[in-house]
Amino acid sequence: MSEFNDVTIVKAANIYFDGKVTSRAVKFADGSRKTLGIMMPGEYNFDTAEAEIMEILAGKMDVKLPGSDEWQTFTAGHSFDVPANANFGLVVHEVTDYCCSYIAG
Repeated sequence: MSEFNDVTIVKAANIYFDGKVTSRAVKFADGSRKTLGIMMPGEYNFDTAEAEIMEILAGKMDVKLPGSDEWQTFTAGHSFDVPANANFGLVVHEVTDYCCSYIAG
């Protein structure tokens, strides 16, 4: 899906890591939500409250998922799942455009 219809966009940005990671919240009529964002090159560590699916729209990153000692590379057109209440690491190699979908649980 290259676009979303009939949504509400939250104007205020989510800003992390001194502005190196930013996103905007997108709310859907059915109550679901996503964030659309950009990550600059760097190393990041995130905590989740909700389960999520991270879709890479452009760029390249290595991901260390919860419970794994292995790094996996993800590029445009690929996605990965992160469980709720977890921590995961990222090494972003180039400016990366992403869409994060939150999974109601």
